[in-house]
Amino acid sequence: MARAAGFLVIAFCIFAAARCLPAQESVVTLDPAATKVEFTLGATLHTVHGTFKLKSGQIRFDPSTGKASGSIVVDATSANTDNSGRDSKMHKEILESAKFPDIVFTPNQVKGSIAPTGTSQVEVSGTMRLHGADHDMTLSMSVEPEAEGQLKAETNFPVPYVKWGLKNPSNFFLRVSDTVNVEVHAAGRIAPAAH
Repeated sequence: MARAAGFLVIAFCIFAAARCLPAQESVVTLDPAATKVEFTLGATLHTVHGTFKLKSGQIRFDPSTGKASGSIVVDATSANTDNSGRDSKMHKEILESAKFPDIVFTPNQVKGSIAPTGTSQVEVSGTMRLHGADHDMTLSMSVEPEAEGQLKAETNFPVPYVKWGLKNPSNFFLRVSDTVNVEVHAAGRIAPAAH
């Protein structure tokens, strides 16, 4: 779940980076191979670390209004903690990834602007669909332009998965946090939108 959130955050960062372009509608395309979505879950015995893979991400963004549209899709079936037993339980009982294979973030607004050089801070608002339910989110991100048309963005945020209706894997012997922390390192490219 946290990974899904991380993926959405990456999308937000890319949208915000579009502010570096002239005031015209732009399209941001995320690079799945260059984007990392990582999560950590605290537990009584140790902290669980895992990753998700990005399926796709393309967003249209209007720098003059801050309005955004499109979607960022994270592959819920790719969730991996390097422990086959734990991963099997996570997919079958928590994420139910066979039934809900995608985690989708739909951005609708970007606040802040991106400087042509250096790191800028922006806020991206939108909706994350996780486990079949929609949740409003506003994420704070740092965005940094790189080579022409390229950018990188980072963010980290908590995902209250139990509050959002997913099962807590705690049992008599193991207590697990009801919140997953997500960290996203994203990369993508920006281009003017074709009309």
